[in-house]
Amino acid sequence: MEIMSPLSFERTQSVAVLGGGPGGYEAALAAAQQGAEVTLVERAGVGGSAVITDVVPSKSLIATADAAVAISEASDLGVQLFARSDSGTPLKPEVAINLAAVNRRLLALARQQSDDMRAQLIEAGVRIISGHGRLDGPHAIIAATGPGGTDFDRVEADTLVVSVGASPRELPSAKPDGQRILTWTQLYYMKSLPEHLIVVGSGVTGAEFASAYMNLGAKVTLISSRDQVLPGEDADAAAVIEKVFKRGGMTVLSKCRAEKVERTDDGVVATLSDGRTVEGSHCLLAVGSIPNTADIGLEEAGIQLTESGHIQVNRVARTSVPNIYAAGDCTTFVPLASVAAMQGRQAVFHALGDTVIPLERRRITANIFTAPEIATVGQQQKDIESGLVNGYVHKLPLAANPRAKMMGVKDGFVKIIAREGSGTVIGGVIVAPRASELIYPIAIAVERRLTVDQVSRVFAVYPSLTGSITDAARAMHLVQRDEDPLA
Repeated sequence: MEIMSPLSFERTQSVAVLGGGPGGYEAALAAAQQGAEVTLVERAGVGGSAVITDVVPSKSLIATADAAVAISEASDLGVQLFARSDSGTPLKPEVAINLAAVNRRLLALARQQSDDMRAQLIEAGVRIISGHGRLDGPHAIIAATGPGGTDFDRVEADTLVVSVGASPRELPSAKPDGQRILTWTQLYYMKSLPEHLIVVGSGVTGAEFASAYMNLGAKVTLISSRDQVLPGEDADAAAVIEKVFKRGGMTVLSKCRAEKVERTDDGVVATLSDGRTVEGSHCLLAVGSIPNTADIGLEEAGIQLTESGHIQVNRVARTSVPNIYAAGDCTTFVPLASVAAMQGRQAVFHALGDTVIPLERRRITANIFTAPEIATVGQQQKDIESGLVNGYVHKLPLAANPRAKMMGVKDGFVKIIAREGSGTVIGGVIVAPRASELIYPIAIAVERRLTVDQVSRVFAVYPSLTGSITDAARAMHLVQRDEDPLA
């Protein structure tokens, strides 16, 4: 006779997930892998806006812009492109961007990624309901399905995970029309490159799209309400990006606020707070986002929201209701796709009794996909300068790196932040091509609390851009000995 394990008599746990973005996807997948009965309710498609209209298409657009720059700057490396005329004389071809074809590719890639994620969930045993969902108390989700949302499907579960994301914030004085005044979700339906794109907002989203369209060949004006682009980011990194923008022909209007944006017969006009006007062909609004938490039954279920509508969560993604968790841009935590994914896993691990290490902001690695990219992790120089942390900083320009010279890289640096006394690496900034890849060894150093001496003893390939990381760490050994707080 087969002897049953005590665990065999336990009731299977059920998990219902509202929203299929990175947080909801990872929560559903992790729950299924742990043997739970899982249902995912998603209205747009698995992957959510992050995959379908945000991260995947925008970074694909940036990759296309990078390719255009590589071609246009190839002559600096001695690579020349010519075509022959009928008379046999060389003609230098121009780089042309077929934006309609580019956008078709971006949207196809996004849909393919969504389909791949959906297939993975189905293979794992997740039940997927396509429809608009809302909470029905603390233990159920109601999904409106069918034509016009006339049919309803009610899903009860022991644990609920809310991952409904966020949408672009709109201004009453600059209403998007999807043709001339656009949010970042509407850019991918343009048929041709904008003649003059006005970007309102110089945060991460605004800077990324301004960089991409400039490198694709559009005239770009960036309207920034702050002293410099990327307010809140590392000041040295922001200065590099602003210099690159201006060198590339972008007009950067600092300390300006767009009071309103209106359509004209053949374009748009933005009116600034000082009375000046800027005329362009199109306008991108990049003025932040709002969580998609309104009217989906959260407050009725007892979930605590902030004044901005974000879901209050702790470091294991738990809300004020014990069996309800939340992940992603709809929460009070850092609005990054990687963070949303981690929150989704943490939520399920905690709910189902698995090992959980609470999230810490110091461990989060972030990247801004401008050209060059800006990658950061851990504590930053402003934390040292404000007295929040006792530490010291060393910045090493990439201009001294041999691989950077070979590649024709003119801008960027590696910056390492270490704790005073111990020399423990507590943060870092990299401004460089593919900084998103280069930051990883510094992220490991922060996570494992390695010292600058330990990092400096790791062999880096010669020549390589990562060599600047070990070079900076070696230089910090001297700084540590001299006890110079900032260098």
